[in-house]
Amino acid sequence: MSVFDEKRGELERYEFMMGTERGRLAVALDLLTDSLIMVGQHGVYCASSRNPTKPALDLQAVLGGIEGAKALIQAVMEELKAQKAAARADGPLPGPSPG
Repeated sequence: MSVFDEKRGELERYEFMMGTERGRLAVALDLLTDSLIMVGQHGVYCASSRNPTKPALDLQAVLGGIEGAKALIQAVMEELKAQKAAARADGPLPGPSPG
């Protein structure tokens, strides 16, 4: 089953609220957040032998990658929001005046 089928309800809700692009990015961000939580919970049980207060090195790399992906998605969402706001500020293009 594809993510579009699994997350149909969430996709529809976010796409309606934010538009297609930002809505899909929001769902992707939620998926990454859920993955981050699961890996973090797993890290509690797989502590580093060097430093028991930190997760194993492979989990640290996964956590770092997920956090980096989230930051990139958030930046794209903000850029799309800024572009939409700028387009609204420009207003409609001037056309011929009604005669």
